[in-house]
Amino acid sequence: MPDRQDSGASGAPEGAIASTGMGGAMDLAMSEAETLEKRPADNNGGPTDKPRSLWSDAWIDLRRNPVFIVSGLIILFLVIISIWPSAIASGNPLKCDLAKAQEGSGPGHPFGYDGQGCDVYTRTVYGARTSVTVGVCATLGVAILGSVLGGLAGFFGGIWDSVLSRITDVFFAIPVVLGGLVLLSVVTSSTVWPVIGFMVLLGWPQISRIARGSVITAKQNDYVQAARALGASNSRMLLRHIAPNAVAPVIVVATIALGTYIALEATLSYLGVGLKPPTVSWGIDISAASPYIRNAPHALLWPSGALAVTVLAFIMLGDAVRDALDPKLR
Repeated sequence: MPDRQDSGASGAPEGAIASTGMGGAMDLAMSEAETLEKRPADNNGGPTDKPRSLWSDAWIDLRRNPVFIVSGLIILFLVIISIWPSAIASGNPLKCDLAKAQEGSGPGHPFGYDGQGCDVYTRTVYGARTSVTVGVCATLGVAILGSVLGGLAGFFGGIWDSVLSRITDVFFAIPVVLGGLVLLSVVTSSTVWPVIGFMVLLGWPQISRIARGSVITAKQNDYVQAARALGASNSRMLLRHIAPNAVAPVIVVATIALGTYIALEATLSYLGVGLKPPTVSWGIDISAASPYIRNAPHALLWPSGALAVTVLAFIMLGDAVRDALDPKLR
């Protein structure tokens, strides 16, 4: 075969040969060959140390999503006042003066007073602590219990999967509000833990089904089959290969459910079977203000508005996370 002739200028580096996949070859300039070895570029145009993962791509999308920014700021504010309510409310939520019952807003009391003469502003601020605590704790309990049970059932299958499916069908048949009326009506504790336990008891089947389906899908991927062929143990495959790739749907559903649990706590407290005085709760305040809605609508408006904004913020956050973690929406 005759020698290849350089088409470039004298002293240029030799061309690199790259297979075309069709049995032939093509000449690449050395700079082009080096380009093939470069890793994906980051947002600033420079090469990154490693290719971006699903989570890094999701975070980039979330930072550009105004829905996520707005909802995140609202939730951050709620978390701050839940931890430190005295930062913006210096009064005592349990201190009431009947002489000021149903009065409107005044200096130092922008939301007015309720039917018992309690400062509506102070009780609305302190009520955020209860709602956030119930929502976060219930969501964590539901996510952990449902993910473990659903993930194990989806991975091992067989009799365990069948038994779990029948159990979840039983729990799905129980109306949530009716179940709360029956189960919580016999509880005398005024703490948040009976309400949280009830939510975990009736909430885990939804997360369990999501986790089960996600694990079944993930364990059929090639990297899991390769790990199994190499002799990886069940625990290693679950923790290292399946769980990181199956947890995204669980996070999305749990984030949306957090707002639902806050609304459920307020509903049960409004019906008188959830939280009980002297606990400060938006549901309790809404229930107490309902008889005075004509004479003192402000006592009902502010806790109801705080509840609506909080639930909406968590639902918006869940929608934004879902859009960022769903590859089909890219």
